[in-house]
Amino acid sequence: MESNAHSFLGRDDYKPSSFTQFLWWLATAEKELIKDCSVDRNRYAITGAAVLGTWAFATLAWSYFFSTVVNSMIAAILLGIFMGFIILGIDRTLIKGITAANKRKALPIVFRMLLALTIGTFMAQPALLYLFNKEIHVQISLDNEHRKIAKLRELDSLYAPEINGLLQQKKSIQQQLNAKYNEVAASRNAFIAETDGTGGSGKIGLKDIARAKQNEYIKLNEAYNSLNAEVQPEINNIDSALSTVNQTKQKEMQAFNVLMNDGFLTQIEALHNLIKNNTAAQFRYYLLIIILVLIELMPVIAKSLLPDGTYDEKVRLREIMEKEIVKENIQQEGKLKMMYNTVAAEQEGELIHAFFDAAQEERRQKMHNKLQRWKENDGGSFNKLWGNFKKDVLM
Repeated sequence: MESNAHSFLGRDDYKPSSFTQFLWWLATAEKELIKDCSVDRNRYAITGAAVLGTWAFATLAWSYFFSTVVNSMIAAILLGIFMGFIILGIDRTLIKGITAANKRKALPIVFRMLLALTIGTFMAQPALLYLFNKEIHVQISLDNEHRKIAKLRELDSLYAPEINGLLQQKKSIQQQLNAKYNEVAASRNAFIAETDGTGGSGKIGLKDIARAKQNEYIKLNEAYNSLNAEVQPEINNIDSALSTVNQTKQKEMQAFNVLMNDGFLTQIEALHNLIKNNTAAQFRYYLLIIILVLIELMPVIAKSLLPDGTYDEKVRLREIMEKEIVKENIQQEGKLKMMYNTVAAEQEGELIHAFFDAAQEERRQKMHNKLQRWKENDGGSFNKLWGNFKKDVLM
């Protein structure tokens, strides 16, 4: 009968396991207060389990995020653990701030929900990248091809004025050569027609007219050859400049191709492009977003939904008691300091009186000595004697 009474009053010899104490610590519960609250033990263990799940999820999500940024897997894991502890600290702060007094107030709850929602939304991104990893890398390949095409168009547009200028120069020179060549061809045809009798005078053979046309053809051909020799270096320079521009474009494309990667932002963009025109992917994407965000919201939701129990009342009363004790201690400390100052002032006053009483005769003797020396030596004015007396004897 007595044992049952002790159990009912919460004074049994309950000894929580180390893991249970760890869950209580995650839920920001004080072990000394909650161990006697039989109902609240389980409630805060549930809240601690929610925090533990969020902590583990945050560590994994951040580790995967950093694996897309750094090349070392060990560094990614260590950074993930570090960020996981930061998220743990934020979650513990959020649920520690939810008390019986402000649990029903809208503004604190909305603020905590918004903060948890922001953190959860960001943490959901690495998890989604991991879940859609294969599809995202296929989309990255397609996106990179589009980027290469766009880069090539950009380079074409950038170098188009220079290339068009060089091609125009080459075309002008080529037109000049073609015109000169057409003159040579026409002169050659006239000479041939004159010699075979199909044109000109109609006489067959190399007559005077034919010789004249031959000479004209030779002069024009020599002029064409001279012009061709003259402009050929310029044509070669233009071709070299065009080749240089093409090589520059190829080098820039090669450098651009080296920059192609599958980093975090690239994967995020690929994920956006993947779900943009895919209804099935959109539905699952938003469903996963909701689930993953709820993981981050779990501690706040759990602490907000679970009813207040004996532990919360003990915390409230314990805080009131500690405030009263602190107030009483401060008041008592003030009284002791005042008493100390009073007693010290009394005792120091007595010592000062004793000091002056003991020194009175010595000071009188010193005064008589100074007056005697002044009389004997006729040591100057009385004001000077008074100044020395104040300096040596008086305070």
